[in-house]
Amino acid sequence: MRTPQLPDVGSFIREQRERSALSIRKLAEMTGVSNPYLSQIERGIRRPSAKILRSIAEALAIRTETLYERAGLLDPVEAPGVRLAIAQDMTLTASQKQALMEIYKSFITNDQEDS
Repeated sequence: MRTPQLPDVGSFIREQRERSALSIRKLAEMTGVSNPYLSQIERGIRRPSAKILRSIAEALAIRTETLYERAGLLDPVEAPGVRLAIAQDMTLTASQKQALMEIYKSFITNDQEDS
């Protein structure tokens, strides 16, 4: 019987680790978590504690809240201020606003698709 998959925090951690060009061994060393346990987290077999998520976030230089959201410990929060700030910025042209909005949406969409 296959172990049920936990929220995608593990795959997100793996992606961030790979983007940071860190081996699983190096991340384990940086966080004080064993290699096998970190591997199980990345594969969605184990559910990390808030403390472990915090140490992983620090090692990967990402917001702790991001990992908490991915793990289902916090509800996702969108910053509506970004869209509003782009729309109301009088120094930007319409095409610049559109480009910035598309870039912002691509980041938000990628994060939501991963969840």
